[in-house]
Order: sequence, then C-alpha cells, then structure tokens
Amino acid sequence: MAALQSLPMKRLFYRSYRIVSTLRHWALRRLTPAGWLVLIGLFITAGMGTDTEQAVAYQSFTLLFCLSAAALLCAPFFRGRFTAHRALPRFGSVGETVHYRVLLRNDTAKIQPGLALIENLADPRPSYQEFLEIIQPARRSRSFRVVPSKRKRRVATFKEQPLPTLPPKSETEVRMELTPHRRGVLRFTGVTVSRPDPFGLFRALLKLPGPQSLLVLPKRYFLPPIALPGTMQYQQGGVALASAVGQSDEFVALRDYRRGDPLRHIHWKSWARTGRPVVKEFQDEFFVRHALILDTFVEPDDGEVFEEAVSVAASFACAIQSQESLLDLMFVGAEAFCFTAGRGLAHTDQMLEILASVGVCREKPFRALRELVISHTASVSGCICVFLAWDEERQQLVRQLKAMGLPLLVLVVTNAGDTAPLDPGPMRDEPDKLKKLEAGRIADGLAALL
Repeated sequence: MAALQSLPMKRLFYRSYRIVSTLRHWALRRLTPAGWLVLIGLFITAGMGTDTEQAVAYQSFTLLFCLSAAALLCAPFFRGRFTAHRALPRFGSVGETVHYRVLLRNDTAKIQPGLALIENLADPRPSYQEFLEIIQPARRSRSFRVVPSKRKRRVATFKEQPLPTLPPKSETEVRMELTPHRRGVLRFTGVTVSRPDPFGLFRALLKLPGPQSLLVLPKRYFLPPIALPGTMQYQQGGVALASAVGQSDEFVALRDYRRGDPLRHIHWKSWARTGRPVVKEFQDEFFVRHALILDTFVEPDDGEVFEEAVSVAASFACAIQSQESLLDLMFVGAEAFCFTAGRGLAHTDQMLEILASVGVCREKPFRALRELVISHTASVSGCICVFLAWDEERQQLVRQLKAMGLPLLVLVVTNAGDTAPLDPGPMRDEPDKLKKLEAGRIADGLAALL
C-alpha cells in the first residue's frame, strides 16, 4: 500500500490494469466455451508434462497446442462485407432489459453460415485521474480499492445473438437484448460479426462501424401513495398550462387596454375587429408546489450511496404524474440548478433525463445548495430532502426551512449495513418525517412511507 503512494508506481499500476483488462476482454470475445476448455487443458498439461520420462501429459499438451494453433490460423481467412443498422428506443432504464432491432445485410455473393452478432460499447475503463481516486485509501475497514466493483465497472450486459444463414445479397433482422447497469449516456461504437473456426475453439471477428447512443434513466422504486407535505401557495403569475415559470398566467377574459399593459398581452384580432386596443387578462393561481432537494456532496468512495439517492429522487419525480402539483428539482453540479415539472410545464421524462446526467459536486461547498433552496422558499409549499449524510450542515438547512414554516420530508441515504439510528436533531418534533434509507434496501424503506 505504501508503494502505491508514489506517482511512478501509480502509473505502473494503472498500465498493468489496462493491459490485464485488455487481455481479458480479448479472451472473452475470441474464445468459445470449447476454446476455454482447451486453454485450461493447455495450462494443466503444461504443468504436468514437464517431466516427459515420468508422465505422458506432454502428448496431450502437444495435441491441444496444435488444435489451438490451427484455430488461430483460421481467423485471418474470415472475409465479408456487411452493413448494420441499429434501431434503438428513446430511453432505457438501469436494471431493465432493453429490446431493440439490428438490420444486418450480407453484401457478399457468398452464403454466410454460423455467424453471430456482438455489440461494441465505448470503453468503460476509468481514465488515469479517475483511477487515482479509485485506489485512494478507504476510510473504513478496507485498505484500498484496486478497481471499481463489478457493478460499477460494467456499463451494460448483453448476449451474443446467433444469426441464421445469410444468403448472398440478403438481409436479416436480429432482435437484441441489453441490460444497462449505469445511468447516463450509453455509447455504442458499432457491432461485431463473429464466426467460429472449423474446430469451434476460436472466433474470427469483423467489426462494423455504427456509433449511436442511448440515454439510460435512473432506477426507480415503487412509491406508495403518500401525502406529500405542503398546502396551496400563492404563485405570482400562475402557471396553469404554462411553458415558463412566472411568465404565463391563466387566461380569464378580454378587456380594454390600460396604460402599462405589456404588448405581448394584446389580442390583435379583437383590436382589428373593434378598432380599439384589447388585451388578454390573466389570473394568478394558488396551488401546491414541492421542492425536491437532491444532495450531490459525497465522498469519492460513496458512489453507490449517491446512485441510490438519485434513484430515490427519480422515484419522487415520477410520482408527480398522479398529483396536482409542481415539483422543483434542486441540486448543485457545475452550477446551481432548479428545474420545474408538472401541470403542463415539463414532462416527467425531462426531469428523468436531467437526473440521468446529474453528477457529484466536488467544486462547491454544501452552502451552495443551502443558498439555492433558501432563494426559492417563497413559492414552495413543502420540501422533500434527499440527503447523503445527517451532519451539522444538513441539519442547519433543515432548521432554516422549519423556521420558515415549511413542511418537510427528510430522507437520509446511508451505506449498506449501516443500522445505527439517526439523531432526530431538528426533526425531533416530527420524527416520522425523518427516514433512513439503507443502500441495498431502498425499496423496503420507501415502502414504509405510508
């Protein structure tokens, strides 16, 4: 561990990781199940056959080696011209299988039997700077982490899809399946057509270009019908069926122009008909407007907790479909963001798209989130807080919101296995509005919000 602290050793360690992962990817693509058996047999017989006078395992090694060499030599002779077109859906979701079609055309004058189709995704391996963050000493019981967990490292899983025999100058439609494991943009670089050698040990690969992308939405949990905190609030300008917050009112009637009325409210058809200026009159509204506060301030080794917090926020974002209210999503990334959806302003999918791309904030302090929330409290009916910790800074924000008379629902996402109860702190008078959600058991925690 001490050796990893020097910069040259870190670079060497990173290069070793890249080489090993490249070899692993190459072997998984090239070797068939029978090829893996032959490879294992090669290692075993190589170890057992070192003494040719006492064992005959060297004969098995020779046979397996010749089979492997023949299979490798067949690979360069795979030739073909193919074109592929992929038809992706608009969205995918973490953990849910995505079904789509690939149209593959055989542009050669030869019959192509025994082919299979494999997807090519963009390289998911971390950059050198990201790698340095990964191998940092952990704060808990672990000494250090070499690479991300399997769940974080794999962006998606997919199956190799066998193809029917392709006649010359023909095309076939292939149904593909893919399961994303990370939210965000899933990038495809193309597809690979594979064909095994005559012995069925080694695959010859032919890569076809086809760059595309699929937006993967966060995982969502079932949210029971709950009474979100807050009552109707006065909203200056009204927002019923509006397309911009604070600038569109609910139309009521027409009236004569008064000095000072904005020109955009003039009803031109009525002016032409009556011969005098007529304007549209609007009415302000009272309605429920919630703030969904997402905490993006997390330590580098708590990425799983952050992903769960994003999933919790996405679950509440979907819940506004069945509620007559607005929802303001507030978080801090490179800048402070406040995005409003509901009641004709924006669709839930748009909020999920934003949550699909939200990242951890490392450049700004937690104070930036507190200032963002406080600046919007005048028009908010209640707040749903999704925190990554329950420290003094978060509790101070809760105290300020409670002092303004805002109803709160506070959800604190913690690491898996963290069963220690939370100190209610400023929520002591409403302990049922403070919920602890343990990573890995988020669904159970949300189901208890009745």
